[in-house]
Amino acid sequence: MNRRNNLISKAFLAFFWLGCSAGCSNASDHSHDAHHAEGASSSTTVMCEAAEPLPSLGLVTSLPLLWPLDADIADFASGAVNAPWQAGALSSCYAILPLDTLSAPDESAAATDPLEGLDRLAIIQPRALTPSDNVALDEWVREGGEALILVDPLLTGHYDLALGDPRRPMDTSLVAIPPVVARWGLEVIFDEPSTIEEGTSTVDLGGTPLTIEVASQWSSVDPDAAQCELSADDHIARCKVGEGRVTLLGDAALFEHRELAGENFEAMTALFGYAFDRTP
Repeated sequence: MNRRNNLISKAFLAFFWLGCSAGCSNASDHSHDAHHAEGASSSTTVMCEAAEPLPSLGLVTSLPLLWPLDADIADFASGAVNAPWQAGALSSCYAILPLDTLSAPDESAAATDPLEGLDRLAIIQPRALTPSDNVALDEWVREGGEALILVDPLLTGHYDLALGDPRRPMDTSLVAIPPVVARWGLEVIFDEPSTIEEGTSTVDLGGTPLTIEVASQWSSVDPDAAQCELSADDHIARCKVGEGRVTLLGDAALFEHRELAGENFEAMTALFGYAFDRTP
C-alpha cells in the first residue's frame, strides 16, 4: 500500500473509533429533502454480525461515507461528531481501506500497489479516475479481483457546499464514468426525468426490493469484450472479466439516504451479496 493511502486508512480508523464510540449517526445529514423520511432504526443497528477478522474492502468514493463533510480535526479529537451511518454499516462487515488512487507510482514495487492483497473493491460515485487508475483497475479485475461500482448520473442528496468545493461529492457521474467500462463492452444510458419522483422506482435484486432514484441504465454493446448480464431493469450489470468480476449499478441513492438502505440494511446487504457472492 502506498504511503498516502496508508495515512488515509489510519486517519479513518482513528476517526471511526472516536466517532462510533458514542454511536454512529443513523440519519443522513445531507439528505433531508422533502420526499425523504428520517432513518428510523436504532443507533445500534448494524449491517452484519460478522466474526473477526473482517474481510478487507478497498473503498473509493467522493461521498461522505466515512466522515462528515463539515467536521474538522478538532471535532474528531473531541469526539464531538459521530461517524456517518454508512461507516457504521460498512465497518460491521468489512475492514475498510479508503483509497484515493488505484495505481502504484512505482510499478516494480508491490509495496506501493494500493490494490495489492485486496480481493474486493467498492467504487461509489468516484471522482474521475486517472488513465493509470483505469489500467490498474482493469488488470486487477482480470487477475481475479471483484469490484462493485456505483456511478450515479445525478445525486439526489443535499450537500451544503458550493460548486467547485473539493469536498463536494461528484454531482454527476456522466463526466467521471471510468473509461474502462467501455473496455468491458458496456455503455451508459441516461434519460433524465423531469422530477426526482418521476425518476424513482423499485427494482428486484434477488428477491430484495431496491429503490433507485434518477438512475442510469446499462447496455451491452460488445458481447465479446466480457460476459455481462443485465438485471433490475438494466440498472445493474454484472460482468465476468478475465478471472474476476465487476458489478455496476447506475445509482448511488442507496448510500445517500438512510431509509433506502433498509431498516436493517437489507438493500445494502443484498447489493454487496450480489456483487461478492456472499452475505457480508
